[in-house]
Amino acid sequence: MMKQVILLAVVVLQGGFAALKAQSSAGGRTTAQQTEISGKAADALRPQPARAEVKMHAGVPALYVNGRLTPPFAYMSYFGKPRYYREAAGAGIHLYNVPAYLGDQGINSASGIKPFREAIWQGPGKFGLTALEKEMAELLEADPAAKIIIRIYLDPPVWWERQHPDGVALQPDGTSFRLSFSSAKWRQDAGDALRTLVQKLLQSPYGHSLIGIHVAGGSTEEWFYHFKSFFHDESEVRKAAFRQWLRQRYHHNADALRKAWGNTTADFDNALPADISGADKGKEWSNDTRFINTMEFHGETITDLIGYFCCIVKEASNGTLLTGAFYGYHLFVNDPRRGHSALPKLLQCKELDYLSSPNDYKRVAGEDWMPMAAIKSLQLHGKLWLAENDTRTFKTTLLRERRPDVEPPGGDWYAKGVWIGPESPELSASLLKKNLARMLAYGYGGWWFDMWGGWFSDARLLAVLRQGQTWFTKYPAAESPQMRPQVAVVADAALQNRDASFGALTGEITGNRYALGKAGAPFDIYLRNDMDSIASPYKLVWLMGIMDVSEHENGLVKAWLAKGIAVLHTDGRNSTFYLPGGGTPAAYPGKVKWDAAELAALYNKAGVHCYLPPGDVVYAGRGWLAVHSGSGGKKTVRLPAPATVTDPETKQVLARNTRTFTISQPPGGTGLFRIDFIR
Repeated sequence: MMKQVILLAVVVLQGGFAALKAQSSAGGRTTAQQTEISGKAADALRPQPARAEVKMHAGVPALYVNGRLTPPFAYMSYFGKPRYYREAAGAGIHLYNVPAYLGDQGINSASGIKPFREAIWQGPGKFGLTALEKEMAELLEADPAAKIIIRIYLDPPVWWERQHPDGVALQPDGTSFRLSFSSAKWRQDAGDALRTLVQKLLQSPYGHSLIGIHVAGGSTEEWFYHFKSFFHDESEVRKAAFRQWLRQRYHHNADALRKAWGNTTADFDNALPADISGADKGKEWSNDTRFINTMEFHGETITDLIGYFCCIVKEASNGTLLTGAFYGYHLFVNDPRRGHSALPKLLQCKELDYLSSPNDYKRVAGEDWMPMAAIKSLQLHGKLWLAENDTRTFKTTLLRERRPDVEPPGGDWYAKGVWIGPESPELSASLLKKNLARMLAYGYGGWWFDMWGGWFSDARLLAVLRQGQTWFTKYPAAESPQMRPQVAVVADAALQNRDASFGALTGEITGNRYALGKAGAPFDIYLRNDMDSIASPYKLVWLMGIMDVSEHENGLVKAWLAKGIAVLHTDGRNSTFYLPGGGTPAAYPGKVKWDAAELAALYNKAGVHCYLPPGDVVYAGRGWLAVHSGSGGKKTVRLPAPATVTDPETKQVLARNTRTFTISQPPGGTGLFRIDFIR
C-alpha cells in the first residue's frame, strides 16, 4: 500500500490528475474500490493552494507566501525555456512571471510586433489553455518549488472587435484602431474571461503553484492608450463614459459644469471630450478646464479598469492571489495621452497589491535608473513596488535572432538603441548589481526580465541574481535610522494633465530626476497627495513642479520652515524659490532644470548629509550602501555616523568604527557594501 501511495504522489506532481485517473493497480479489488481509494489518496496528496499577500515588514510592504517572508525577486522571459528556468532556480530564484494573452494581437500597437503566444480567448465562452498549461508544466519540471504569477494581457482578440464594432476606438476616417477603454462591453466580457481563467488555473494540476495575477492591457501591456502619432477615440461609448464621469465630477450640477468650463451651453447630455489628439500642440500650461477634465477622465478610466480586474482576481481566488499591474509612470512618461496621471486614485484600491514599471530608460552607465513612480507614496499606502529589470547585457540577443516570426515586417525597431546591450561581461554584471542595490537599499523587489531569453545565461550574471536571494535572507530586513534620506521630493502625477505641449513642459521638470540621482545623497519621492507625511528627518523638501499651492499645502510649508526644514519650490512656470529653514530666501527666475552640482550646493546649505561629491550615483538605506560611477576612479565615502563597513560578496571587513572609507572603481563600476553603525 505504501508503494502505491508513493507512486500516486509522483503521478500527481508530475503528470497531473489526468494521469492519476488512468493509473491502475493490482490487489484483487474491484474497479469501483480502486477508484474510491485512488480518489481519496489523490485528495490527500493534492497540494494545497498557495496564499500570497503583501504585509508591512520593517517599514516597507513585503511579500509573504504561505505566511513566510519571501524574497521579492522573480524571473521572467517572453520566450521561457526549461534551461532558463533551471538557471534561475540554480541562482536560488523560485518566483516566476509567466506571460499569457487573452487575445491574438501584438502588445505594441506602434511597432506592429506580432503575438508571442496563441490566444486563450478563442471565442464566446471558448478558452484554450493548452499552451499555458504546457509552459507551466515545463517550468514546474525545471523547478518543482516554483511559485508563479501569470501576467495576463486583457486586450481582446480580433474576433471580439469584429463582433463589437461599438467597442473599438473610432478614428476620424471611420476606421478603428484597437479597443476603446471606455467600452463597458469589453470590460464585462474581459472580466468574465479573466474570472474563468483564474478559476480554471486554480483547479488545474498547477493551481498550487499559482500565487498571483498581473493584470495587463493596452500598448506594451503597460496600460497605455493605443495610438501612433495622434490619439483618437470618437466612439459613442467614450462620449457616454465621459458624460457620466462629468456628472460624478460635478455632482450632477450643470451650473457648476458651465461655470468651470466658461460655457453657458455646456450640459451633461451634450458635453464632448476636448481634442487631445496632439495634432495641435501648445507651448504653455493649459488653463482650459475642459481640456484638463478630459485628461483627468482619460487617466481615471485606466485606474478604474485596473481596480476592476484586480477585484475580479481577488473574488475568483477567494483572496489567495496577489494582484498587480503596470501603472503610474508619471516621472518618466510625460505625455498625458498615455493615461498615467491618476496614480493617487489607484493607490486607494484595496484589491491592488503591487505596481510595476521598467527602470528609467536612460540606460547608460553612471545614471540612476530609478523607478518611474513615486514609490515612497506607494509604500505609504501599503503597495509593494516590483521593478521590471529588463537590463540588457553582453548576452542580449536581438528579437530577429530568437523569434523572427514575431518581429514586425521591415524596419529595425527592435535592433538598435535601447535594444543593444553592453559589450563586456564586467559592465553587464555591474549594471545588474546596480539594479539589485537599489532594490535592497530602498526596500522593494522586482523581476529579472530575460526578455528574449538567454540575457543572463552566464555564470557572472547569474551570480548577481544569486546574491539577491542570498543577501535578502542573510541580512535582516530593518530600517537604518542613520541612513534615512534627508531629501524629500514632491511630485504631482496630475501635472501632465495641464500640459498643452503633450509632454515637453512636464519633461523639463521630471527630467530633474537625473540630477537627483547624482547629487550625492539619497532621496524619497512622494506624491503631492501625501505631503502631510513629510516630516523629520528631512532637511530639504523639493516641491518639484507643484503649481498653485493650496492653503493647506502652504500651511505645511510654513510648518517645515518653522522646524528648520528648507524648501525648494519649482512652480512649473519657469521659477524656482529656495526658502531656508531660517535665513535669507533666494529666487531663481526662469530656472526649472537643475544639475547635480547645483542641487548638492543647496543640500550643503540645508545641512543634508552627502555621502559623495556630486557626479556618482549613491544608494543608501536599510544597512546597504552602493556607489555606481560612470567615470570610475578613487572615491572617499562619508558616512553619517561611525560604522563597520563590510563587502558582502567577500565577507571582508573594509573598515571598523569609521566615518569614511575609500574605494577604487573602474568606469561603470558598482560597489555594494553593508554598513553596521556603532551602537
